[in-house]
Amino acid sequence: MAEKINILVTGVGGPTPRSFVRSVLDSGTDRYRFIGVDANPLAIGLYDKFSYSYTYLVPRANDECYWSKISQIIDLHQIKFAVVLPEVEVVAWSKRKDQEGLPCKTFISSSQPTEALIDKKTLHKVLEDKPYIPRYSTFLNGSKSNDLTLGYPFWVRGTVGSSGLGSLKITSKKELEEWMRINPLIEEFIASEFLPGRNLACKVIYMDGKMLRSACAERVTYIMSKVAPSGITGNTAFGRMINDPKLVKIADEAISYFFNQYHSKANGVFTVDFKEDAQGNPMITEINVRFVAFVSSLAKAGANLPLDYLEANLNSEHFSHTYKHYEFPQGTIFLRDVDEKPVVMNEKDLLTMGPSHA
Repeated sequence: MAEKINILVTGVGGPTPRSFVRSVLDSGTDRYRFIGVDANPLAIGLYDKFSYSYTYLVPRANDECYWSKISQIIDLHQIKFAVVLPEVEVVAWSKRKDQEGLPCKTFISSSQPTEALIDKKTLHKVLEDKPYIPRYSTFLNGSKSNDLTLGYPFWVRGTVGSSGLGSLKITSKKELEEWMRINPLIEEFIASEFLPGRNLACKVIYMDGKMLRSACAERVTYIMSKVAPSGITGNTAFGRMINDPKLVKIADEAISYFFNQYHSKANGVFTVDFKEDAQGNPMITEINVRFVAFVSSLAKAGANLPLDYLEANLNSEHFSHTYKHYEFPQGTIFLRDVDEKPVVMNEKDLLTMGPSHA
């Protein structure tokens, strides 16, 4: 039996790293062993002995002791590869990669385009002439709403961050001013034309600027949506698998164009978020430099992108580098909730209220 390859996974308290590891473990492969780290002692992943052989509490990525602790763990367990998923750590690792080199192999892009991508203001600015970028305006918290060029209603959110941070449909000047006041920690907002259509996501894996894999889905409802004024928490509860090559084409064009502006090549995984306008045209709202939480749902439906991610780097001689777009049977959906594995099924099999029986 071949010796297992030790993989470091960061941010294991979040749903996305747990979803990543579950996808690999449920695939049936026994090639990989996972070591998890997180900066929060309450992170549930630190105590998941089924998924992780060892777990460690580490400093935050901006702490001066972060890299010494990470390096100790890598040396102790002879880590061959790191799966870096929280975006703040993706940025930290990309900077370290460019400046000093990394203590083990990972699969991320250079720091300049990485930092630019996660800033929604920069993303929109670089791509603003493209037909798939909505009309937008940025403004500092506390700015006079009279300065905005967009008419009501529009969608507003923070220029950085994910999980629907600062998101809300704004219908009036008063509403905007109140929203800024109750979100004092958000320094800058981006307002974009309100897009009433479907909420779509295209996940893509790149290596040296070449797309290797892609899969698409629709987000329909969100876990704990009632706690967010916008109804969006960033954690999908019900979604549909979709087969849309148009989304992939737009995602590839946008990512390739963006990286070309920085004279760089895309590496790693990206999740391109779309919202359809009133005519059904998909418009890019953001591009994440990581997997998102429902990736295990895609894996269960046959699109195991986390396993592809590892195999492309650690089992490359047996991995097909020929591009593959995952397609799903018509009507495939997924259901998710807190502390539960996802359910993948056909939408026609959802329960309905049948006739009453005496």
